[in-house]
Amino acid sequence: MRTSESTLANRTRSSFEKRQKEVARQARRKEKEAKRLEAKQKKAEADADPNAPPAPDEDPDLAGIVPGPQPPAGADDGDEDDGDDDEEPAH
Repeated sequence: MRTSESTLANRTRSSFEKRQKEVARQARRKEKEAKRLEAKQKKAEADADPNAPPAPDEDPDLAGIVPGPQPPAGADDGDEDDGDDDEEPAH
């Protein structure tokens, strides 16, 4: 009879350990979700105020740089006269 008693004790211990693991897993999941929400809110606040100072973990040299295609260097705004007139030169 002793073997059946020790088997039950082991089953109880393993199911208790499984339950503890599951509780810990749920707690980690909640913590991660809270972190995601907090990061999402911070990002939304930062996007809402473009004149806000950069985040402490953001490189100040890269702050404000927009990824993607950039206008060519020295691109004209059309305000200056660059000497390229459409008129033909006089002979």
